Amino acid sequence: MTKLSNALSLATITLDHASNTALYQQIYERLAEAILAGKLEAGLRLPSTRELAITLGVSRNTVVTAFDQLLAEGYLVAEVGSGTYVTYTLPEELLTARPLTNPQPQTFSAKRGLSKRGMLLALTPASISRKANRDFIFAHGIPALDEFPFDLWAKLETRRYRQAGRLFQYGEAGGYRPLREAIASYLKASRAVNCEPEQVIICSGSQQALDLVARLLLDTGDTVWLEDPGYLGARGAFQSAGAKVIPMPVDEEGLMIPPHYRGDVRLVYVTPSHQFPIGVTMSLARRLTLLGRVNAWIVEDDYDSEYRYTGRPIPALQGLDTEGKVIYLGTFSKVLFPALRVGYLVVPPAVVDAFTNAQALIHRGVSPILQATLTDFIHDGHLARHIRRMRVLYEERQAVFMDAAQRELGGFLELGVMDTGMHTVGWLPPDMNDTAMARRATTYDIETLPLSDYALQHLARGGLVLGYAAAKPEHIRQGMKRLANALL
Repeated sequence: MTKLSNALSLATITLDHASNTALYQQIYERLAEAILAGKLEAGLRLPSTRELAITLGVSRNTVVTAFDQLLAEGYLVAEVGSGTYVTYTLPEELLTARPLTNPQPQTFSAKRGLSKRGMLLALTPASISRKANRDFIFAHGIPALDEFPFDLWAKLETRRYRQAGRLFQYGEAGGYRPLREAIASYLKASRAVNCEPEQVIICSGSQQALDLVARLLLDTGDTVWLEDPGYLGARGAFQSAGAKVIPMPVDEEGLMIPPHYRGDVRLVYVTPSHQFPIGVTMSLARRLTLLGRVNAWIVEDDYDSEYRYTGRPIPALQGLDTEGKVIYLGTFSKVLFPALRVGYLVVPPAVVDAFTNAQALIHRGVSPILQATLTDFIHDGHLARHIRRMRVLYEERQAVFMDAAQRELGGFLELGVMDTGMHTVGWLPPDMNDTAMARRATTYDIETLPLSDYALQHLARGGLVLGYAAAKPEHIRQGMKRLANALL
């Protein structure tokens, strides 16, 4: 084997002592590049670390550190009593990325491919269709981010980072205790929810909460009632858990319960305060019937009940439950901002330990610093003030939306219930395909999902789901003109 000369060493390795990159890293990079480029051939013997250190004018430890990294990554091999050599086990074809010689087919095999759960998740349409670097008007589920006090939030979060301490650890299994206490107090006062802090389980958004519910409460083959049309995230969570999802029709009073109901349902998912996506509120009579007649777990998704524009907010279904079968689900995505990714479950006392342990085992929870910041935001009164401001703002934007719709699409697009929430359904003429109309609207930078995407059964009439909370009045008016151009 040929020994590497000092001249070749100097030609291969040039060091920049003024660089911020450490000298050992520079030596490592130069040698690795030379080996990959073939300038240092396989089997070539390198000088000793002492010789190379003298040649390069650096300490021997610097060279040793570089050699150690090259040895660890397989560029070099060391032979006791002989020296250090460029490895023979770097065949040229492994030095560049290679195309797949046998690409995985679209229909996956049983041995290697998606699981049944994975296939269901892959085939369930997602409710988020936004494209990067494009601002769509009428996107639903997005609050008025231009009105959120981000400077205030940043100050609260910075203060928590400076305090450090235990907030930099994993955190409590069910969530940051002060936040659970704050949420419990808030729900008791604003939603008539009957709960203690121990029953509050902090999750990374409502979707993670639904996943937790599905994992803990459903077995393969269990029957789940789902509002139809209904929330896609719930459908995906329950179907992927192996449950048999039964679409339940919705009328002006909410989910319709079969007159000859049999007790074979395991779980019922409802959005009683503001049915998603149609927007109706479940009547008290229908709530009492659901609680009294259906012997099953009931998941109450209360995603945006803070924004009710006529009368007082409707008390939660959970507060009427006397049997401990309602699981209440809430989120801060609509109240504050979606990227916050903080939601929560209020679970009956009998399953508190199970949910707490499962959350710690599967998801590990939400950043303690984020939870502490949110706690401060609530305790200092900012949450209550923000909700009051947004309730007024959204009512104003809703009025602009209705006026613009009447002006641009009056007689063509019929607006659904709009006394609560941040979106509505624009009902299309009976013979019009909502999927085709939604696709056309996208070309005008209008984001609207077809109502049929949310339905498992055929709809007698199609519609478009339209959000108005995130858009300023001038943008709403511009957007309605674009929508009219797309539809008419």
